[in-house]
Amino acid sequence: MYCIKDKIKNINLVIGCDIGCSYCYARNNCKRFRSIPDFNIPTFFESKLRLLDNKKYSAYLLTGQSDLSGWKDEWVEKTFEKIKQNPKTQYIFLTKRPERLNIQTAPDNAWFGVTITTAKEKVRIKQLFENVKAKHYHLTFEPLFEDVGSLDLENIDWIVVGTETGNRKGKSISKREWVLNIVNQAKEKNIPVFMKEDLICAFNEDEFIQEMPKSFLGEEV
Repeated sequence: MYCIKDKIKNINLVIGCDIGCSYCYARNNCKRFRSIPDFNIPTFFESKLRLLDNKKYSAYLLTGQSDLSGWKDEWVEKTFEKIKQNPKTQYIFLTKRPERLNIQTAPDNAWFGVTITTAKEKVRIKQLFENVKAKHYHLTFEPLFEDVGSLDLENIDWIVVGTETGNRKGKSISKREWVLNIVNQAKEKNIPVFMKEDLICAFNEDEFIQEMPKSFLGEEV
C-alpha cells in the first residue's frame, strides 16, 4: 500500500476556489500557509508552468488546490500549450462543476475528471462528456458520503476512491460496501481503480487495490 502522491505529483498552478465545500482541505492549507489573500478568488501562478517540464514524475495533478471551472480561459490555454510540449507526461484536472466548462480541444496527454461524493452528483459524468472533448476521462469518489448506486462508466479510464480526511466535526467515513459497489462496477469494465490509503479504516491492507493507468507509471501504452 502506498500514497497516491508517491506516483502523482501536485503542481498547483492555480490556488483558490469559490465552491465552498465544508470538507475542503485546500482552503485550510491556504489559511495555514497564507498562500493567497482570499481563497475564494483563484490566483494563477504563471511562473510555475516551467515545473511542467520536470520529467521526475510521469503524471502531475494540476488542480490539487483549485477547481478547473474556476480557471480563466487564458490560464487553460497557456497550460495546454506547455502540456503539448511534454507529450510523454500525463496531466490531471478535476472539477465539481463540469457544466461550466467549454473545452472543445485538449492535448492527448491531459486527463479530465469529476469528483462525485453522492448519488445525485452522478450527473457530473454526463456533463463532463458534454462539455469537455478529450482523449482521457477519470472519476474521483472522494470523500464518499453514501452509496452512489449504478454508474455509467463507458469511456472512463481511471477511478479513485477515498474517504474524508482531517478532523472536521461530523466527518463522514466511507463504508466498505459503498466502496465495493464502485470497485466491482469498475472491474466489470476493466477500469483501473486506486483505493486511497485512508480507506484502511474499512479494508485490510491485503484487500487494497491500487492501480493506475500505465502511462502514469511511465509505461508505454
